[in-house]
Amino acid sequence: MTAVPVAIGRRAEPVGDLAASGPLVDTFGRVHRDLRISLTDRCSLRCTYCMPEQGNEWLAKTSILTLDEIDRVARIAAAAGITTFRLTGGEPLLRTDIVDVVRRLARIEGPDGPVQIAMTTNGIRLRESLPGLIDAGLSRLNISIDTLRRDRFRDLTRRDRLDDVLDGIAAAAESGLSPLKLNAVAMRDVNDDELVDLVEFAVGHGAQLRFIEQMPLDAGHTWSRERMVTREEILAALSVRWELTPVPGRGGAPAETWLLDGGPARVGVIASVTAPFCGACDRLRLTADGQLRNCLFSTTEFDLLPILRGDSDDLDRDLDAMLRGCILRKLPGHAIDDPSFLQPARGMNAIGG
Repeated sequence: MTAVPVAIGRRAEPVGDLAASGPLVDTFGRVHRDLRISLTDRCSLRCTYCMPEQGNEWLAKTSILTLDEIDRVARIAAAAGITTFRLTGGEPLLRTDIVDVVRRLARIEGPDGPVQIAMTTNGIRLRESLPGLIDAGLSRLNISIDTLRRDRFRDLTRRDRLDDVLDGIAAAAESGLSPLKLNAVAMRDVNDDELVDLVEFAVGHGAQLRFIEQMPLDAGHTWSRERMVTREEILAALSVRWELTPVPGRGGAPAETWLLDGGPARVGVIASVTAPFCGACDRLRLTADGQLRNCLFSTTEFDLLPILRGDSDDLDRDLDAMLRGCILRKLPGHAIDDPSFLQPARGMNAIGG
């Protein structure tokens, strides 16, 4: 993994004036509005497509961004036009100050008004955490659920926690947070016979199921295209049960969506491998240890820790310069189909969803 330094200015200027520098636009004209913030690389599950059961090398506690550091970066990002912060992990609910993180970020306003706070979680601690999160300002939830069968869940996650996940989903459905989205990674000979069941489960909870093509982001680097269930296979399986009508106006959203039998229920597919949406990508990522990434599949990172913990005489300007330098080096796409493609050294748990 390559850490890249960026030229840093030294002029004193408050955060509020940084918006004058304009939005975060890369060399391909993509305006960035979404910052995904990983709060930890640790997780309460050990999904086979994400990390090994044992022998994981966790990030050093001293390298994990503090609440004040996260807040500082987020304020600079919001001043540059970021409108949504999505909190991820690992499992973000393992962070003991998660409610404080949401509360601090929810107070931030950018040039267009208050930001939105979203979270992706496995749902295991959601029932107990949700009231505090909503009170703090959480706007939206995505919950991961790859199977509804206990034996499969245990084999896939190496933990017998399906009841806790289902209880978290029920709590989210009862909370009224909307839209509620459930994420499922489609895997051949693992859960590809449950695609219809998963959608029906989601619809029954007032949620939208989003299938995700399995991506080369596992810590063990064992991904193979043959094991992946493609977008077309997912749609074919669902078409047996429902009439699917494409929903226009996707914009920068990662998922294509379809109405089920004319709606209002919908299903989504995130086809990062077979139908990449790089041309409309508006996302930037911040890892739990302070590395900026301009693409999920990037092999280059931009290290914010020396700025955040150094002796800068203009911290805000320096962070803004790093954000813009990172964006300007963004490639047109992830090039998974290119023979030269290299899988990132970090697994998905360390990058952030």
